[in-house]
Amino acid sequence: MNDSARQAPPPSALLPRRSMVVCAVIGAAVMAAIDEIVFHQILAWHHFFDRSTPAVGLVSDGLLHTAELLALVAGFVLYADLRRRHALAPAHALAGLFLGLGGFQLFDGIVDHKLLHLHQVRYGVDVLLYDLVWNAAALVLLAVGAALAVRARRQVRS
Repeated sequence: MNDSARQAPPPSALLPRRSMVVCAVIGAAVMAAIDEIVFHQILAWHHFFDRSTPAVGLVSDGLLHTAELLALVAGFVLYADLRRRHALAPAHALAGLFLGLGGFQLFDGIVDHKLLHLHQVRYGVDVLLYDLVWNAAALVLLAVGAALAVRARRQVRS
C-alpha cells in the first residue's frame, strides 16, 4: 500500500452525523447488555417484563437480549462500513456512544420503570434511591455525550 492510501481522509469525507448515530445505536445496545447481564441475570433484581409469571419474565429477557444483539451487530456492521470508507468521525462517534449509553439508561428509567411499569430496578426495598441513582447515572452519561458532541462540532468548525 502506498503512502497516499494511508493518509487520513480530508475532513469533508467524514460523516459526523452518521458516525454519531451509528455509535449511539452501539451505546444503547451495550447499555441494554449491561442491564440485562448485571440486573436481570447476575443480581436477579428484575426481568424486562415483571407483570406476569417468572417464565414470561424469562422470555422477555430473552427477547431483550435478542434485540440488544441485533442492535450490536447492525451497529458494528455500520461502524465497519464507516471505517472501510474512511468516513468515521472519531470524536462524533465517541459522543454518540455516550449519548446511546445514557439515552438507553434514561429511557429505561423513565419509560420502562415509571410510565409503563414493566419492572422496577429492585423489589422489596424503597425504590426512590435506586431510581435516583439509575436516572442520575443516565444524566451523567448524557452530559458526557453532549459535552463530547459540542467539542466534536467545534473541532469540525475550526
